[in-house]
Amino acid sequence: MQGIVLQLVRFGFLVLLWLFVYAIIRTMRNDLAVAAGNRRPIGFRDRRERSARKSGTARHLVVTAGALANTRISLGDQPVLIGRADDSTLVLSDDYASERHARLSKRGDDWYVEDLGSTNGTYLDRAKVTTAVRAPLNTPIRIGKTVIELRS
Repeated sequence: MQGIVLQLVRFGFLVLLWLFVYAIIRTMRNDLAVAAGNRRPIGFRDRRERSARKSGTARHLVVTAGALANTRISLGDQPVLIGRADDSTLVLSDDYASERHARLSKRGDDWYVEDLGSTNGTYLDRAKVTTAVRAPLNTPIRIGKTVIELRS
């Protein structure tokens, strides 16, 4: 009887070991895909950007996820500062957001998002923002646990 129990324990340990190896490989693969920019088929992004251009310019900033979900801010020509600082346009109560995390600024008819040297980064549709990048309408911008979108 002890031999069977010992074999079952060995087999269970082997299964757990392989699950752990699988989790590591899956995490590394996802990290490499994000670093390489391979998140979705190329044609899908092009269709999304074309539909965003057709719908006009952004008039509102909408929080779609996080503590401030369903918050709507009307946009003008002034830049929008996002972070935990009290003087930010959108004040986040998010532990993963920096005091001055990101800025949305208008250039012509387009809005650009830029990270202001935050600790945890700013992401535009799962791509890390390192310089000022054009933010199309209805594209998620993630700052910590908060997700915002530009809407017309």
